[in-house]
Amino acid sequence: MNDESSLREALAETSRETVRRGLNRGTAGNVSVRLGDGLLITPSGLPADTLTPQHMVRMDMTGHHQGPLKPSSEWRIHRDIYAAKPEVNAVVHAHAPHAVSLSCLRVPIPPFHYMVAVAGGKDIPCARYATFGTQALSDAVLEALATRRACLMANHGLVAVGADLANALALAEEVEELAAQYWRARLLGEPVLLSDAEMDEVLERFKCYGQRGR
Repeated sequence: MNDESSLREALAETSRETVRRGLNRGTAGNVSVRLGDGLLITPSGLPADTLTPQHMVRMDMTGHHQGPLKPSSEWRIHRDIYAAKPEVNAVVHAHAPHAVSLSCLRVPIPPFHYMVAVAGGKDIPCARYATFGTQALSDAVLEALATRRACLMANHGLVAVGADLANALALAEEVEELAAQYWRARLLGEPVLLSDAEMDEVLERFKCYGQRGR
């Protein structure tokens, strides 16, 4: 599915799904998908659960957009991820409650559970703080995603990327679930963390996790 009409439908549905899954509320968060040499992105300031294919904003890699609606204020994050990571075709940014709570502590999600490896490494980093919508924030997120597929954003939320919209959305949901689990564990005490050697084994096994080993 790579024609613009189909991508518009899928992007609008993914935006609505972030609300259904509790990742976003109101106008929070944004989603995009690669389209040729540019991208489609959700618009700025409209409730995520009301978006339709016609609301999606087409942009090129210079930041110019088509149509009457402005793109999400975080378009730089999406544009820069696509420029830096050719394997990525979709980006989900969410203000998911547990991810936001941890991001306000400005700490990564450590290897308290082996599924942390789903983001591509031994932890889920937290990007340094910068004002929303700025190039500085995009630079911070790109730095945190250098060897990862997801990160927290200090005092802000989370970003997850994927080969397509379904994968990016699933990863965003997984990161929020891990944030919730870590949050609960810390209420009871200090979680026991997996060692580097244990996480190395997990990462090796993840290379053929699920259907990838077929």
